[in-house]
Amino acid sequence: MEKQKLYEEIARTLHRNCRLSLEEIAAMYGESVASVAEAIDELEKDGTILGYGAIVNWDKIASSDRVTAYIELKVTPQRNQGFDRIAERIYQYPEVKALNLMSGSYDFGVTVEGDNLKNISLFVSQHLAPMEAVISTATHFVLKCYKADGTILAQPPADDRGIISL
Repeated sequence: MEKQKLYEEIARTLHRNCRLSLEEIAAMYGESVASVAEAIDELEKDGTILGYGAIVNWDKIASSDRVTAYIELKVTPQRNQGFDRIAERIYQYPEVKALNLMSGSYDFGVTVEGDNLKNISLFVSQHLAPMEAVISTATHFVLKCYKADGTILAQPPADDRGIISL
């Protein structure tokens, strides 16, 4: 397989399931374990693979009352800096879990996590809204997460009713 294509496939595979062994990945693509190990090492070194983790259904953990919000930001881009300088300021905050430059009616989509609604509200009012470049914000709180990173979290209850036939 072409080197670039192999690297892309390995990255996709690890993204879906980072617990696969080198041997399993090598068998999937008909490659040697050494070539898969080398590919993963290169992907880590060049910053393509930035980390490994689990997809967690936080609603299953009783002590977890974390709140997630999506915040729409309209901003004025800075001269000679565009949106990058603003993004750099925003993504430094530990509450920010994701930050995306968007097309459409707002400029940035910010995913924020906090201990409660009040903490997120304070974060927006004390850190984001006062930024000189920010024109407006709109905060949307997540009420329930059904699917995260391609994984369905909320399985429908099993239908245990029997079939009735005449």
